[in-house]
Amino acid sequence: MMMKNLSYKFALAVIFTVIVLLAGCKDKIFTKDSDTEAVQPHVTKGVQPQADAEVAVIETENPAYGRIVIELYPNIAPKMVERFKQLIKEGFYNGTTFHRINPDAGIVQGGDPLSKDADPDNDGSGSSPYPNVAAEFSDVMYERGIVGAARRSKGRGLSEQEAWDTANCQFYITLKRQPAFDQKYTVFGRVIEGLNNADVISRAPTTTPESERPVSSIVIKSITLQPRSNFK
Repeated sequence: MMMKNLSYKFALAVIFTVIVLLAGCKDKIFTKDSDTEAVQPHVTKGVQPQADAEVAVIETENPAYGRIVIELYPNIAPKMVERFKQLIKEGFYNGTTFHRINPDAGIVQGGDPLSKDADPDNDGSGSSPYPNVAAEFSDVMYERGIVGAARRSKGRGLSEQEAWDTANCQFYITLKRQPAFDQKYTVFGRVIEGLNNADVISRAPTTTPESERPVSSIVIKSITLQPRSNFK
């Protein structure tokens, strides 16, 4: 009888131990799942943009679209500003187009070398010969006139985190508040002159009412670097 009681107590102890171990495992699995949640991007906060000594001056081939002057912010996006200035000095942007325009969405986008060729379907997919630029997100809000670095979106084999680091050479100008872009795309400048010209560009005729592709190419004749002191 004593042996039976001991066996019964031993069995109860084993069952209790198993339950405790399972509960512990459940907690560990939950922690592991929470650890694998999407990593949030690093965002530089509380830093006021400081203008570079040089601005980027965009001259369009069609005089009707005028020029656009961009103030650059190396203190919040040093790598993207460095890349932009490097490509400008190399004449990389000369002859490219504003291949994406949308007044309702409030955006114009350019800087793709593939926009120089005769195939409009590849516009927006081109890069420079240099490696992609890592994300330099900040809490500078995407207000009207902000210049951001275009990048790839999640998908096509890229995770959201991988897509953050795919800025390269293309850029866009926001023509109205864009809260969906905040802290998700690199801000590296702001239009200080000619924003009305960007508005005109955004309203150019497109191939279809739903399309963002201009009927006629809006060619960037040149982008040059000039002293910031020459502009108000």
